[in-house]
Amino acid sequence: MRIGKRRISKRLVFILVPVVVVLVGGGSAFAAVSFTDISGNTHEQSIINMANRGITTGFPDGTFRPNEPVTRGQMMTFLDRNNSNNGCTDCHNEGTELVARAAQMKERSVHGTGEAFEEGTRGACAGCHGTEGSKARINAGLPPHDPSVEAIVNVSPMGCRTCHDIHFNYTGVDWALTGDADPVKMEYSPGTYDKGAGNLCANCHQSRNAIPAVANGQVNLGTNTRFGQHYSPQATILLGEQAMGGVVGSPSIHYTTVEDSCASCHMGEERNHTMEVVVGRCTSCHPGLTTLDRNGVQTEIQGMLDQAKQLLIASGIMNADDRSIPGIYAEGVAASMWNYKLVATDASKGIHNPAYARALLQYVIDTLQ
Repeated sequence: MRIGKRRISKRLVFILVPVVVVLVGGGSAFAAVSFTDISGNTHEQSIINMANRGITTGFPDGTFRPNEPVTRGQMMTFLDRNNSNNGCTDCHNEGTELVARAAQMKERSVHGTGEAFEEGTRGACAGCHGTEGSKARINAGLPPHDPSVEAIVNVSPMGCRTCHDIHFNYTGVDWALTGDADPVKMEYSPGTYDKGAGNLCANCHQSRNAIPAVANGQVNLGTNTRFGQHYSPQATILLGEQAMGGVVGSPSIHYTTVEDSCASCHMGEERNHTMEVVVGRCTSCHPGLTTLDRNGVQTEIQGMLDQAKQLLIASGIMNADDRSIPGIYAEGVAASMWNYKLVATDASKGIHNPAYARALLQYVIDTLQ
């Protein structure tokens, strides 16, 4: 590539390419978006975005000439306008916030590890496991298993771009959430999750299996070894939905009273991207709290989980790895495993919805003892 008459290094090309494609060739006054030669161009939307921000102006004849060489003078004009409009420097400044959050996501959150996206190369999993499928689905307001994302198998690990609309506007607005944090209609239960920033989480962290059919008082698992809840049905638990056996739940206080639900508790005002809950975030509602095991709820629920697991293993429907054993089972036995898995895969040990978790596990114990 050439800028003026000098050749620049490959490394500099790598840095400049994202901005060169939206650079203009002349004039200093801001112009309306009316370029006659960008329709269908790969970078059309970026060019329009920059023109709307007054950074690109085009040529007097109404063209943009996206494929012409860029001079050093034009580059300086572009950078000057960009910085004057708080563009790159909104995020790429002398601070360490951006680097720190990316590191938290990658090194300490399960979202940023290989475990989170390895399954994304399978069509049925692409809607949650990986950036491409998740972003396309959530922006379109579609449920996790919508067929339209099954072909999206070019999977990238979860990262900043999964949850944020980065480099759409080249300002701080880029940190807007994917899907604009719109309310989420649950895929397999009747409720709608509507809790601000936490809505983004609910797009994936919900039950992703339908309640099984019951015929003549029995449930046929077929060859299924993963009967019950898929991992992470937190939004379902918070809403108190999708139980079997007549167990009735209701939304938890952690859903009804916490403004941004998941984001408030797992990220806090400091927006910590490890997603680890810190007890200090709870003290505004629970003064003096020093442990997440408030009033012994986690200890109680873990004890009930242990008891329920042994009963399920003894019933023959489940093994020690929480996997189902193929076969036909009485409705009560199948419902017990279903309810147990709701609590076990939620992984909060009852914190998300103590009353509902307790009721689900009590059903297992009462049915199988």
